[in-house]
Amino acid sequence: MRALFLAAVLAVTASPALAQDAPATSLTLVNGESAPTRTIIDGATWRCEGGVCVASGGANQPALRACRRVVARLGAVSAFTWRGQELGAEELAQCNASA
Repeated sequence: MRALFLAAVLAVTASPALAQDAPATSLTLVNGESAPTRTIIDGATWRCEGGVCVASGGANQPALRACRRVVARLGAVSAFTWRGQELGAEELAQCNASA
């Protein structure tokens, strides 16, 4: 009985940590038809379908640097979000200069 109670307490206290979602990391390619379905860039695993890609993992780096690294491999983007930070129009222009 004590083990069951302890398991219930642990489940309740651990749930909030498990329920938190990681910040979004995604992009939309300008020419998405040539995108690979899966690629790894700086430790981030990118999965693409129809020019829209989402990633998990990745190096701890500024969003603009991450964007430049991705654009150098995949091509120009029309939208880019790195760990919840969305790039604006000016930053996207700077990023796409790496294409």
